Amino acid sequence: MKFLDQVKIYIKAGNGGSGSPSFRREKFIEFGGPDGGDGGKGGSIILISERNLNTLIDYRYQQHFKAKRGEDGKGKNQTGRSGEDLYLKVPVGTQVFEEDNKTLIYDFKTENDKYVAAIGGKGGFGNTRFKSSTNRAPRKFTKGKMGEDFWIYLQLKTIADIGIIGLPNAGKSSLLASITSAKPKIANYKFTTINPNLGVAKYDDKEVTIADIPGLIENAHSGVGLGIKFLKHIERCKTLLHLIDINEIDLEKSYKQVRKELGKYSKKLLDKEEIIVFNKVDLLEEDEINEKKKKFTTKLKKDILVISTLNKKLISKFKSKIIKYVS
Repeated sequence: MKFLDQVKIYIKAGNGGSGSPSFRREKFIEFGGPDGGDGGKGGSIILISERNLNTLIDYRYQQHFKAKRGEDGKGKNQTGRSGEDLYLKVPVGTQVFEEDNKTLIYDFKTENDKYVAAIGGKGGFGNTRFKSSTNRAPRKFTKGKMGEDFWIYLQLKTIADIGIIGLPNAGKSSLLASITSAKPKIANYKFTTINPNLGVAKYDDKEVTIADIPGLIENAHSGVGLGIKFLKHIERCKTLLHLIDINEIDLEKSYKQVRKELGKYSKKLLDKEEIIVFNKVDLLEEDEINEKKKKFTTKLKKDILVISTLNKKLISKFKSKIIKYVS
């Protein structure tokens, strides 16, 4: 399935049905009088969030959505049938913006959340409504109101308990695959991951949702590489898991480079809880690992976890530790 995190769509709620100008015409009834019913209400367009969706791809090839209009009123005081509401499903984490793509209208943060995006028009009044003691045979009736219509933007920002960040080739996708049932694309070249991937890690009947965010390189905040497109997904993650290849020549530089890009995009990202993890430790001896950890922690005063996606014992220990960050 292709990933799409922003779309522009046109929504048109149904118009209300017109009232009826009908008069009662029955044999042996001399003064029938008005019997026109009201028009039905137009259908509204309602957005509803769904947990099983993780992309807006459904809106790529269809951008126009119209709800049904209400039926006109009929004689015998019959009210027209209301138009059916049109429900549009969106992933949890979707934000609704006005046509300027800046003014936030609604934010879907939970499953089965509903938002009436466009309200259907009210039905018109039939002539029965205008009957009075001085006007026994009114011919007046009103037309239905127009339903709301406008363009809106839908933007998806992935919601996850933990977001895995780091430089390209740090092993983010491999880590996600080893601790969850997700099956991201894995290869030994930059930008293998071009879309965020989601997975759920389970440990002792507890669950944690993890997002693999495409690699950040220098100047990602200004559009270099893939960063600017996906930095916004990091905003929704409760905790950041900063993955670093322990075989990097300068671990401190690698760490600060990613942090720098986060800060330039949004200072709020730097305030999120952070887990620092050294990956690919299977390629080094234990003495080398401890030396690198000691050097890093001495300079940056940060706690370090170590992992190898090939070591099942380390994976199990790792899962037990990250669960504590969200429970």
